[in-house]
Amino acid sequence: MLYPELFKSMEAVRWNMGTDIPWGDYDASKLSDEQAYTVKMNAITEWAALPATEMFLRDNRGDSDFSAFMSVWFFEEQKHSLVLMEYLRRFRPDLAPTEEELHKVRFEFDPAPALETLMLHFCGEIRLNHWYRCAADWHTEPVIQAIYKTIAHDEARHAGAYLRYMKRALTTQGIELAQQARMAFSKIGVLMASAHRSPQAMHPTNLHVNKEMFPNDTIQSKLPSPGWLENWLDNQIRFDKEWEGKVSSRILHNLSLLMENSFNTVQDLNRYRKSLMRGEAVGA
Repeated sequence: MLYPELFKSMEAVRWNMGTDIPWGDYDASKLSDEQAYTVKMNAITEWAALPATEMFLRDNRGDSDFSAFMSVWFFEEQKHSLVLMEYLRRFRPDLAPTEEELHKVRFEFDPAPALETLMLHFCGEIRLNHWYRCAADWHTEPVIQAIYKTIAHDEARHAGAYLRYMKRALTTQGIELAQQARMAFSKIGVLMASAHRSPQAMHPTNLHVNKEMFPNDTIQSKLPSPGWLENWLDNQIRFDKEWEGKVSSRILHNLSLLMENSFNTVQDLNRYRKSLMRGEAVGA
């Protein structure tokens, strides 16, 4: 089981909201209304770990190890929402999310293949790590800068944990499941590493998850300002091609190690995916 080891490693580096955030460094002159509003949107978006956890537990009912790890992931993701809300409660209470605004992002996701969802969230954690690092550079108020850097580190650790479960699928659960995993990981990897070609932000909270509610079936569509994410990325924190390239590089690098192949470009990964579809034996 991976859960006991992952719990211990994450417990060892867990930060304290009361003592590890430099609340006393707050400088009101360095926080604009525009910046503060984006904190609210991210606080609500992070709250979506609640329906995501419900999805993971439902779709991984046969995997108690991974389901147990969700207790750690869920706690830390909800803590991200909480620390952003605490920042607003202390310094911009007029922008603190209401319970109704938070509850709107809790809706049911359609069932999906567990391996594809695992890969999607692995990529999502990498992307979120880079988004938050970029956001910390954009903000000018020291406390929110520290918060974004802190939660960015958590997202990187979460990606590492998901990667452990991806490796488990390739090495310990039989040839058939390993082949299914390679197909799932390469398919989603091509999608998530090609975000520069898509007009929408490629993150789990911005993807459609409920056919009956379409097109209002993304987390972002449930926010008070449904179009805020693209504006935040393109016009505020300016998550440009250079940043996007860093995300793609991390995805490709990790998949190269995981599947014992060399994926320097998305095209390399796509060729690998097509070889799997043809039934060729690829990788270890």
